[in-house]
Amino acid sequence: MMELNILIENIKTKLLKNSFVENVIIEDKTYLHVNHLSHDKNKFHLKLTIFSNELKTASKLEATKKINKILKDEIKNYIHSIQILFK
Repeated sequence: MMELNILIENIKTKLLKNSFVENVIIEDKTYLHVNHLSHDKNKFHLKLTIFSNELKTASKLEATKKINKILKDEIKNYIHSIQILFK
């Protein structure tokens, strides 16, 4: 299992490599899901706040698809759910 701080750094690094991402704030929200039936102790629940003028003006669906494509390995292997906000 990957450590949370390493996962967060990997996500930040991947996102900030893209010229359209200006800043990223990542919050661990796993504690909110511990008692859910679908909770997997080996996966995290993260909230991403992405600052991007380009993504803010795109449709939420298109912006989310773009972010999911960048993060496909991390999401597939270590993330149970992800909430993405664009500012």
